Amino acid sequence: MLTNLDMKELVGFRRDLHRYPELSGEEAETARKIANELRVLPASRVMTGLGGHGVAAIFDSGVDGPTVLFRAELDALPIEEHNDIAWRSLAPGKSHVCGHDGHMTMLLALGRLISRRPVARGRVVLMFQPAEEDGSGARAVVSDPAFKGIQPDWAFAIHVEPGRPFGYVATCPGLINCASMGLRISLFGKTAHAADPGDGLSPARAIARLIPALEALGKDGPLDDDFRLVTITHVRVGEPTFGVAPGEAEIYATLRTAGDAKMQGLEAAARNLASSVAREAGLRAAFDIHDNFAASINDPDAYNVAATAMESLGVPHGDTGVPMRASEDFGVFGWNAKAAMLCLGPGEEYPALHNPDYDFPDDLIPIGSAIFERIARNLLGSA
Repeated sequence: MLTNLDMKELVGFRRDLHRYPELSGEEAETARKIANELRVLPASRVMTGLGGHGVAAIFDSGVDGPTVLFRAELDALPIEEHNDIAWRSLAPGKSHVCGHDGHMTMLLALGRLISRRPVARGRVVLMFQPAEEDGSGARAVVSDPAFKGIQPDWAFAIHVEPGRPFGYVATCPGLINCASMGLRISLFGKTAHAADPGDGLSPARAIARLIPALEALGKDGPLDDDFRLVTITHVRVGEPTFGVAPGEAEIYATLRTAGDAKMQGLEAAARNLASSVAREAGLRAAFDIHDNFAASINDPDAYNVAATAMESLGVPHGDTGVPMRASEDFGVFGWNAKAAMLCLGPGEEYPALHNPDYDFPDDLIPIGSAIFERIARNLLGSA
């Protein structure tokens, strides 16, 4: 159990993280602070530089058994914070309005609990991954050769999700977070004087055709196996001038499906559509992929382990608000491990994630760390 001193120190650390947010791929100082805290515990081993700035702490019992990984995220968002709090972000245009400062602190709290009362067998891994917000971090971590040495058998994560009662955990077997992909479509023609547009090759009409056609590829509707959604998030045609007929354009489309296999089909359909429209207009098309998130799928066994832990602690839980359309790259850890994502409520009227007035509620730290600890001890026992 965390002491009053633990909570004072952990809250202070969380608020320090909040003051100094770093964006995806830039988390060097955040990673350094986390690694220093882990070495003080101490962990059996602290690994740094995983998939970029990733940090992992291994608590090894020395006895054969499964490896259980718990994940948090290092990165913040490019959002200007509007909170009037003493620990408000000091980085202009950047903030931890994603809750990641709290997720990291829950893992550090778990590290304190495990270091004081080690597990009886196997290993506990605290994984602080980089670049969750753009979908690249988890893939980079599991692709890092060093990760093979800590490949988990089980993986768990908690994400704070407003809209749920305080302390309530939303989760279920199967789909939790949709797969999503950002597809940038660029069209290239030829500029001309605005007085003689026929001398050029404008992509404007092709873009006008593509907007509704791309949206029509995603039927929206209920989150069943056939769920597909295409959202146009940005469109640009030429330059902001009155004297030049445009010669190039781009359109950003976010593709969303209920699983990774379905995403392959939706991406192919979007590419084929854009290529066909471009070809008919005499344009050249190019494609770039951004913010590529795998679906997060809760393994039934991992879900049962988490549910058992929450029941023993008296933590209310159910499937309110899940699965979600929103994406989370934790699903990558479930490719080779039994994984489960838990969505912890801060209150039904609490500010939404990614809002400029969001701040992680510190009273969730002991709840999240207690769930993690109970999961660890149910799987690995206590020395």
